[in-house]
Amino acid sequence: MIDRYSRLEMTTIWSQQKKYETWLKVEISACEALVKAGAMPQSALDEIRAKAEVHPDRIDALEKVVKHDVIAFLTSVTEKVGEAGRFIHMGMTSSDVLDTSLALLMREAAELLISDLENLLEALKAQAIKHKKTLMIGRSHGIHGEPITFGLKLCHWFDETKRNLTRLTEAKKIISVGKISGAMGTYAHISPEIEAHVCNQLGLVPEPVSSQIVHRDRHAQFMQALALIASSLERFSVEIRHLQRTEVGEAEEPFTVGQKGSSAMPHKRNPVTTENISGLARVIRANASASLENIPLWHERDISHSSVERLILPDSTVLLDYMLNRFTNMIRQIVVYPERMQRNMEMTGGTLYSQKILLRLIEKGMEREAAYAIVQKTAMEIFEQGGSFQEAITQNPDVTKHLDVKEVEACFDPWQYLQHLDLSYERVFGEGQ
Repeated sequence: MIDRYSRLEMTTIWSQQKKYETWLKVEISACEALVKAGAMPQSALDEIRAKAEVHPDRIDALEKVVKHDVIAFLTSVTEKVGEAGRFIHMGMTSSDVLDTSLALLMREAAELLISDLENLLEALKAQAIKHKKTLMIGRSHGIHGEPITFGLKLCHWFDETKRNLTRLTEAKKIISVGKISGAMGTYAHISPEIEAHVCNQLGLVPEPVSSQIVHRDRHAQFMQALALIASSLERFSVEIRHLQRTEVGEAEEPFTVGQKGSSAMPHKRNPVTTENISGLARVIRANASASLENIPLWHERDISHSSVERLILPDSTVLLDYMLNRFTNMIRQIVVYPERMQRNMEMTGGTLYSQKILLRLIEKGMEREAAYAIVQKTAMEIFEQGGSFQEAITQNPDVTKHLDVKEVEACFDPWQYLQHLDLSYERVFGEGQ
């Protein structure tokens, strides 16, 4: 249910009603500043505050005639306000309203996503601590490497998510910028003090030097942050999908009562959540690419960016909100199979400990190339013929010339590889973890 309600909250941010209400908030704030500047009577402001309303259906109907959304909005509001409506939008251009209100909507969306990331961090930390000593094989190129723990893998994800939180927090700051500077951004018909009042009241920073718009590199940075978060979620999801493969079977998504995996094969338990996240990440990355295309506009502005933003900003924030909530719920309930992890570690006959043997031989005086050749040849024989790497290496006279049985045996302790596990946890979570 978290997924559903969170999406509803995010979609509300991008509703027509919310958009027009935010436009009106910007316009009324500008009127307040005009009153302070003596350019508008208080009585007119009082009337606007009392009577101004937004009616999306009426605005949409007017837009069909005038072919201009802000004019349709102003006409609709003035119909309700009456004579005092003449002071609304004084000295302003459409982008003053559009870009300032868009900053408010993006900021609100960013705050919700920041909360989502904090929830994910909490879930990752809980599972990382739970599985700190759950041994498993680390893989390189998909091939068995050396021992790690499942908790350590989750530490990686936690730290990456922290970086994403930092990026999004910075992007939120970058997009929290407004402008009330008129048609070319020169304040020709409106004072900079009006802009200062509006931005201060709305918690924004004035664009230091605007053209007719707030510059779109800001929005692109926000979109890149969303794309990076989505890509991280896909990275984590791809790993879970691999671990859930039948041949691996080390961890899997929860499979709930009544859930079915296939219309044809009743035995299937598919990684549907992580596959869904992988697919949606592609959409957000594509949208981020479109945001880069919005940066180069003609001269002081055109509106080629406008149609793009109406799609990519709502879609990307709604999708990422959904992805974060769904992935977080899955992490909270992930099913881990430590016994299968142990069996998989034993699958290659102990060859995963080859580097320990190699290094011990070098430490005892053997040349690296010679040591590597002996260890590799023995490992390949185990791969091809089966058996125990420890037994085979112990029976090699070139090895026993340098290492006794106990020294060889000591190389096959997986926890030797994890003697600095506590250090990694302290770096990621702080002392005491």
